[in-house]
Amino acid sequence: MKNITFEEFAVGTTRTSGGRTITETDIVLHAGQSGDFYPHHMDAEWCRTQPFKQRIAHGTLVFTIGVGQTAGEINPLAMTYGYERLRFPKPVFIGDTIRTRVTIAEKREYKRPDHGILVEKIEVINQHNECVMACDHLLLVKRRDL
Repeated sequence: MKNITFEEFAVGTTRTSGGRTITETDIVLHAGQSGDFYPHHMDAEWCRTQPFKQRIAHGTLVFTIGVGQTAGEINPLAMTYGYERLRFPKPVFIGDTIRTRVTIAEKREYKRPDHGILVEKIEVINQHNECVMACDHLLLVKRRDL
């Protein structure tokens, strides 16, 4: 576990996860957990009549896996404050492999002087190097002791 203070983060720093292939099992399990059984995810025959011609992964599934791919070493000085500007510009299909790129986009002041807000731009990228999900992850990070 690394203790990284707010001051130690550098805007522009990027890291990328390994890949993860989306399976039919992922979609079925997520439908059961979320209660989202819409035909876009579950009905292969109906989907053949639609523009994408195949089932698509739930946005919430892509978000969950994408964010999970960013989990690595725990920094006890940081915690999630929230997510903003969540978008799904392209669909994810069964068999697609996604990876997550995280870029430190911004550092903001916070109402408590002993913490700052770190904004990470999260982009989930498919095997064609297309962005399939993007959002801002806000982290509340402890400042260096004065």
